[in-house]
Amino acid sequence: MKLSDFEMDIMQFLWQEEPCTASQLHKVLLSDKQKDKKVAYTTVKTIVDRLEQKGAIERCGLEGRAIVYRTIVTQDTLSEQAMPSFMQRFFKGNSRSLIAHFIKEEKLNDEDIEYLQTLLKNKKLD
Repeated sequence: MKLSDFEMDIMQFLWQEEPCTASQLHKVLLSDKQKDKKVAYTTVKTIVDRLEQKGAIERCGLEGRAIVYRTIVTQDTLSEQAMPSFMQRFFKGNSRSLIAHFIKEEKLNDEDIEYLQTLLKNKKLD
């Protein structure tokens, strides 16, 4: 399933806030200081309709006259689908470069480093 950046933004909010209406998503989107998107409700509703057509979300009830939506597709599923093209586009398919980039660029605390070491140990045992 291919999703645009804006569709992914809506999915992120839905995973955090679900179930919710298109109006609630619009309010959350407008209040998000990191995204700073000034978008019309009709645009959000169009994206919600598109996500429903793609099978990423579904209607799960009504709140007054407003349709309530929830996700069908998990965050893990979309991540698994998006990772190969992301890795190819930015790291020429080289997972070592991808991992090295994140380790170098991210601020990691001791807990993060311990978690990554555990993952690597478990991967080595596989």
